[in-house]
Amino acid sequence: MKLATLKQGGRDGTLVVVSRDLTRCQTVAGIAKTLQAALDDWDTVHAELELVYDMLNAGHARHAVPFQPEHCHSPLPRAYQWADGSAYINHVELVRKARNSEVPASFYTDPLMYQGGSDSFIGPRDKVVADESWGIDFEAEVTVVTGDVPMGVSPEEAAKAVRLVMLVNDVSLRNLIPNELAKGFGFFQSKPSSAFSPVAVTPDELGVAWRDAKVHLPLVVDLNGKRFGQPNAGEDMTFSFGQLIAHAAKTRVLGAGTIIGSGTVSNKQGNLWGSSVEHGGVGYCCLAEVRTYETIEQGKPLTPFMVAGDIVRIEMFDGEGHSVFGAIENEVTTPGR
Repeated sequence: MKLATLKQGGRDGTLVVVSRDLTRCQTVAGIAKTLQAALDDWDTVHAELELVYDMLNAGHARHAVPFQPEHCHSPLPRAYQWADGSAYINHVELVRKARNSEVPASFYTDPLMYQGGSDSFIGPRDKVVADESWGIDFEAEVTVVTGDVPMGVSPEEAAKAVRLVMLVNDVSLRNLIPNELAKGFGFFQSKPSSAFSPVAVTPDELGVAWRDAKVHLPLVVDLNGKRFGQPNAGEDMTFSFGQLIAHAAKTRVLGAGTIIGSGTVSNKQGNLWGSSVEHGGVGYCCLAEVRTYETIEQGKPLTPFMVAGDIVRIEMFDGEGHSVFGAIENEVTTPGR
């Protein structure tokens, strides 16, 4: 099943069920007005939403209209909780290597995670508003949305709490990060609003690509119309979503609608000249990673961060080449423009 939220009906938008091919949608106010309302009452409304989905796919929905991603909020325009992990240790290893720093042994057994701002996400086609001096970067990731999760849950039980899967552009302001981390209190100003994929899908929609609580499909990133990355999100993922959810729930319960992120998708590769798409590699899901390769091999970063007018597009395709979640497409603009 595929769900989205239109920019109408208030700040939390209007829930719609979207056809598998992403061409049609239908409002379902009689079942749940918003996605959060559906998640709060998932066991009751799930079957009704599935029925609408089946009718859409069969062409029998009476009130279907064209689905237009540019009219969408992120599926959850705001959320009670957004916690982002760093499940791809290759990404951490590269960053540490560029700083001539070792990765602590605990990083391979105990996930990194921070709590991001979730009161206001931007839409999948909205602009990223930031000052160019802040070091604007994108981070392409996979995320899941949970139902209610009890405290102390096992990874196996945590995986059963996954209700939906999405993509995210976790915007990062790289030049603000060092000073924030130096304070020893984590990210805040350096992590502005994120943008999620137009559509959230139930895990069964992914078929065999959803296994071991991971998504085994390439995550495709284009920067200004040129392929930048296509690493497989299921490879080199040290911690599954079951493990990430269990980590978040170690000392607290998680409420329905909690979003858990994978961190920047990253596959192990060779050197700089073998890792880019143009040289036969799978490329990158953020600018910081290629800048890290450059620092390691050439002594300094050469690739600039994003500037006004730059556009990043993030998408995932199934084995037949069909878009699964629709595309995130964010253009950068500066404050006041």
